[in-house]
Amino acid sequence: MSGPADIDALRRLTPARLRLAAGAEVSPLGAVLDFQASHAEARDAIRQPVDWAQVTEPLGQTATIRVHSRADDRTIYLRRPDLGRRLRDADAALLPDGPFDIALIVADGLSARAINETAGDLAAALIARLGDLAIAPVVLAGQGRVGIGDDIGARMRAGLVIVLIGERPGLSVTNSVGAYITLAPRVGTPDSARNCVSNIHGNGGLSVVQAADRITWLVRQARRLGQTGVALKDMSDDGAAIE
Repeated sequence: MSGPADIDALRRLTPARLRLAAGAEVSPLGAVLDFQASHAEARDAIRQPVDWAQVTEPLGQTATIRVHSRADDRTIYLRRPDLGRRLRDADAALLPDGPFDIALIVADGLSARAINETAGDLAAALIARLGDLAIAPVVLAGQGRVGIGDDIGARMRAGLVIVLIGERPGLSVTNSVGAYITLAPRVGTPDSARNCVSNIHGNGGLSVVQAADRITWLVRQARRLGQTGVALKDMSDDGAAIE
């Protein structure tokens, strides 16, 4: 498969840039401008702040808590990932002292657009599906990375933590949310102990309903097995039983 017609057929299957030309030719102006626009959109997704009022609107009367990581601003956040994984000391007193079955954290991550568009609806869908469990107030974490959920979850004595976070934007998708599920959260938890549901967005990715169903399956299986990460395989599409 190498002819122009074959390449055009592949392009209709993906938003990714497959190739511009077979030879070392000058790139068409339209392709250059499209690349520059996509690059600018990705940078905006990283730099723009989250509209937390928009995020909390779908949650209705659900209690929320605003906290911040140890990264004081966006520049520090991008340069010091370690600070984004820890809760600011002054905010620790804002957290209730559980225990809870689940702590649900929404962190801005690397895409404010993703959080603005999807995180509130996804959090509300998860709360509805997991309503039989003791869920802590939803924590909204500014300048947060995935690891901040370990810090927050441990402080609230949560048995399991779900972190909804804006994923790193690419040149075709800038509004994708990732969900990270970790049993027995603690500071320093390795990524191998987490499960991730990624590519949650409205541009051909997982829908809110699909993502909420998959995350719910993983949460219930994690509680049943007492494990997350490499020991827990996602078989939700196979209709495997849950507790």
